[in-house]
Parts: sequence; C-alpha cells; structure tokens
Amino acid sequence: MTSVSKFFALISALALSASMSLAYAQHSDKEVKEDVQRHLAMAAAHEAAAKCLEGGQKPDACVKQLQAACKGLGIGKYCGMRHAH
Repeated sequence: MTSVSKFFALISALALSASMSLAYAQHSDKEVKEDVQRHLAMAAAHEAAAKCLEGGQKPDACVKQLQAACKGLGIGKYCGMRHAH
C-alpha cells in the first residue's frame, strides 16, 4: 500500500468514525441500547446461518432460516448484509 493510499484509508476511517459518532450522539441511551440488541440479534442470526452452511445444509435452507431469524431486524432480505458470489 502506498503512502498516498494509506493516507486516504486513514482519512476515510476518520470520516466514518466521525459520522458514526454524530449518528450515535443524536440517539438517546435507550435507542443506543436497542441498536445494540438488534446488532447482537443480527450477528447471532448470521452465525447460525454460517453454522447451517458449515453443517452441510443446502444454501437455500440456510438463507430461509436467516430470513426468518432476521425478520424486522435488518434491511433487505439478507438481514442487512450481502456479500459477493
């Protein structure tokens, strides 16, 4: 990584950190706690989906399990997370 790309990566990280700080500064303690619970629930659902795939289940079955576990938590049909295939 060149020094220029390191600089831009640092600037990007700082900007993201600042914007996240501002976003959470605008939320009450109760809202932040609710966000934490949602993130933990989404993480658990994604971990269960990974274990489902790891256990040899068909991907479609694991995705359906993920969608059921994440209903109302994340954005979109992949519980707020989608990766490339």
